[in-house]
Amino acid sequence: MTRTVVVSGNPRPASRTSALALAVGSALSDAPLLVEVGALGTGLLTPGDEATAAALDAIRSADLLVVATPTYKGSYTGILKVLLDRLPSAALAGKQAVPVVTAGIAPQAAAAEALLRQLLTELGAEVLPGLPVTEADLPSSEQLAAAYAQDFHSRVTAG
Repeated sequence: MTRTVVVSGNPRPASRTSALALAVGSALSDAPLLVEVGALGTGLLTPGDEATAAALDAIRSADLLVVATPTYKGSYTGILKVLLDRLPSAALAGKQAVPVVTAGIAPQAAAAEALLRQLLTELGAEVLPGLPVTEADLPSSEQLAAAYAQDFHSRVTAG
């Protein structure tokens, strides 16, 4: 069974970005685990913080990661970067990762998705096609996730 972990890099837990990411994770596998980076608060910067350690353990134990972020200043959020910086080099080797990015306009979402893709690749993940989404399309998160999953599963069975 594939262990799927959804990482939401939105500073606000239970955000629309988190809802989209969880919809994607749920469409790709059964019972994904959600890591809300914003809920970790100052623990992200506190050595030995139990919640941050548990989040990192979940990420390391995943087979499939759905890593989501809103676009902040043309890129992924700083808190997502802080969490992922706690991983050692090649920590995501052997894992598949789906970057999911939300932004105000499509070019901004695509640009931020490319940057997140680079970060995940640097950590050793096999980065799958991403899902850049505009804020106007967020009300259709369930449909976007279902369409992404259908495309994902058709690529897997064809390959």
